[in-house]
Amino acid sequence: MARYRGPKSKIARKFNDPIFGPSKALQKKAYGPGQHGRGRRKKQSEYSIQLNAKQKAKYTYGVLERQFANLFHKASRKSGITGEVLLQMLESRLDNVVYRLGISPTRRGARQLVLHKHILVNGEVVNIASYSLKTSDVVSVREKSKSLEVIVNSLAGNNSQKYPWLEWNNSEMSGKMVTIPSREEIPENIQEQLIVELYSK
Repeated sequence: MARYRGPKSKIARKFNDPIFGPSKALQKKAYGPGQHGRGRRKKQSEYSIQLNAKQKAKYTYGVLERQFANLFHKASRKSGITGEVLLQMLESRLDNVVYRLGISPTRRGARQLVLHKHILVNGEVVNIASYSLKTSDVVSVREKSKSLEVIVNSLAGNNSQKYPWLEWNNSEMSGKMVTIPSREEIPENIQEQLIVELYSK
């Protein structure tokens, strides 16, 4: 599966946000990445600001360019506010929900668990990270995978209770998507309106 394989700390510093999880680079250096990072930064154009908003969303959810564009066009055809619908679609991805449920500490780790067939959706193995979940879908850990150290350790610090649109059953290692999250329930610092403006040009 195609995915971003480049430097993570550099991207985190570019957006000044720990996109790939806690980053020591953000604590060490107060200036931007690259050889011109210490110098005065030029004023960003409107296009540059919009592009950065899109890039940040792509890196955050681990979606490549064509996938992201397809998602946006699907979101634009649905009823509702396009930017909010786009974020809801990204949040409904299987890898993201596995991450939100606390089964994996990172989205990248969640994607690996899905690809390696450790995750079930409504009792069936699904190994497609971009699989779109619907309300009432149940995501669970495969029986023979429940003792995996990476899953056990992650669930020890389970944070699924932070998300009111998800329910977690610790004894069964399963979670349910209760509803589609509202914008207020999505914690990511993404300016979705700038993404809409970029694609609307």
